[in-house]
Amino acid sequence: MAAGGGSSSLQLPCVFSPKSRQYLALCAQDGRLRIWNTDSKTLHQEYVPSAHLSATCICITWGPCRTVKEGPQRKKRKSEAGQVEEKADLLAMGTAAGTVLIYSTAKGSLHCTLDGGHSGAVNCVQWHPEDSILYSGSDDTNIVEWDLQTGKTRSKWKADRAAVTSLAVSPDGKLLLSAGQVIKMWDLDTKEVYRKFTGHSTAVTTLCFATTRPPDSNGLYFLSGAAHDRLLSVWQVREDGKDKNSVVSFTLTDEPQHIDLVTSNSKEEALRMAVVCKDGQLHLFEHFLNGPCKKPMSPSCTVQMSDTKDSPVPIPLLAAGLGADTRSILLAYGNHLQPVMEKVEINTSERHICLTRDVQTSLSLSIETAVSKVKTPIVNTNSKVLVPGLPGHQAPVKGTAQGLEKRKKDADTKEMSIAERIGEIDLSSVSKGRGAPKGTVSLQTDNFAVLLVQGLESSDANILNKVFQTRKEMVIKKTVARLPLPAVLPLVEEITKRLQGHPFTAVLMVRWLKAVLMHHTSYLASLPDLVTQLGVLYHMIESRVKMFHKLTKLHGKLYLLMTQVATSDSSNTVTDVDHTAKLVYEEESSDEDEASGDEGLPDHDSDNWEEEEEEAAMEEKMEEDKEEHADEEEDPGNRTDSKANGEEDMEHGDESEEE
Repeated sequence: MAAGGGSSSLQLPCVFSPKSRQYLALCAQDGRLRIWNTDSKTLHQEYVPSAHLSATCICITWGPCRTVKEGPQRKKRKSEAGQVEEKADLLAMGTAAGTVLIYSTAKGSLHCTLDGGHSGAVNCVQWHPEDSILYSGSDDTNIVEWDLQTGKTRSKWKADRAAVTSLAVSPDGKLLLSAGQVIKMWDLDTKEVYRKFTGHSTAVTTLCFATTRPPDSNGLYFLSGAAHDRLLSVWQVREDGKDKNSVVSFTLTDEPQHIDLVTSNSKEEALRMAVVCKDGQLHLFEHFLNGPCKKPMSPSCTVQMSDTKDSPVPIPLLAAGLGADTRSILLAYGNHLQPVMEKVEINTSERHICLTRDVQTSLSLSIETAVSKVKTPIVNTNSKVLVPGLPGHQAPVKGTAQGLEKRKKDADTKEMSIAERIGEIDLSSVSKGRGAPKGTVSLQTDNFAVLLVQGLESSDANILNKVFQTRKEMVIKKTVARLPLPAVLPLVEEITKRLQGHPFTAVLMVRWLKAVLMHHTSYLASLPDLVTQLGVLYHMIESRVKMFHKLTKLHGKLYLLMTQVATSDSSNTVTDVDHTAKLVYEEESSDEDEASGDEGLPDHDSDNWEEEEEEAAMEEKMEEDKEEHADEEEDPGNRTDSKANGEEDMEHGDESEEE
């Protein structure tokens, strides 16, 4: 029983066929399905789905081994049933477009396509152990039950609030496990939830049953592994329903990528398990499932592979299959495009084993023998072939009549190098109103994430500058969210380096830092030496923020002063308007009033008032002559006051003119 191998979109699916392990099916980066023969170590079949670039394969699951007579299209060949009994044939592939492809290894072609059930990418596919029924879980949060006889959906139900990332069918075919972030156990007869299990903080990528016992005897156990989780949890389905926590946990070095196990049929029989992690190591476990165990179980044996060079480089393991014998294990390692298969004898008494292999010689041998047996689809002249990288770009169809030289010439003229594509990305001129010029590459958020990872790995300033130029908040958030976890720390270090530069770049970098902290805080908090790694950033922020409090105080004081000056200026302008009188009318009054009133007259009055002014001056002279001694003490004060008033009026006038 195999599980894993591509339930997460970051991992490339890779699965051995059940029982005999005659075939290894895997989907590489180019979107093609390749089936390798483990006995002859050669490529058995190759299949290119019609939409292998736009709808990449996310998960692969082998159907149960069947006798030939069970296949609906093999009824004529009943006489051959005895010879090819119990042979792996059908293979289900879930795609990013929401379809499920059923491929037949016996026919060497596509058996059927199941579509119309999902609106999102299919993350996981599981076969029913007996009936010709298939279950698929998708990003659209639904589970679909497919009938392979008709190729249509039998039922469909909502399984979770989040995407369904993993499925497992019980050995008796009565229960189904599904998981997003919560694991649910469904009764397949009623399609109702039988139990719920919570314990993973991230999306569950691996589910498989560990025992074949019925649930009513407290003997049913299953395994679960989650993204970025270095523990494999074992859950017990208890009769009394007290199964809130996992009973056993197995420690790993990285997220589980491929699991193969020999199920336990009774308490006296141990569970044997081989787990290939994302870091390319293999861990072997052997444990008796008989209730809870508080201490996490470490592997009984860990296997690594390296090449034979002077400075050894690790070779990643892709998948492992347990044999009937406890010591023999079938391994697949190397590259997804050209894996190497080997059956090895492992001494499980040793805790750590490192196998050294010369991968280059193995590759050359298998390539020579594999050329003749490859099955490729026939391409006619009406077909359109998509080339990765350029959306909607059509490459010339390579028919049989075209020569090799012409093919090379066409490829040279049509395809662009990565450097040219990056050069044509103009982030500043991208706008919705204007169409992009012909030949330019439209940059999407997933391209940003890929470019950012490439720039961080190669420390290429040009690529990083192109990516960091963007000012769109949504693009920054999506790019950071799609970054793989190993790239988060290098990104933080790059942001720290750029924050120390020009303030203009620092403003842009703060947006990226904010997005990183929003999306990846939990990962950063889990790092043991986080304080030393983020120390520079912390001290720099401290030094930048230290003056901020004082500056805000100064800003507040200046703001108060400026508002006071502005209000006093506005009040002055109001009094100026009140002081300047356009018309003065005088009546007979006391001497002091006349004196102050006369001297307070404006200089630029009209001619009509000149006579009255002269009369008033004459009268004033007469009064002064008569009461000389009495008025001399009062008049100078009045005159100086009035003069002062006159001067003030003049000053106000000057101020208003200047303003």
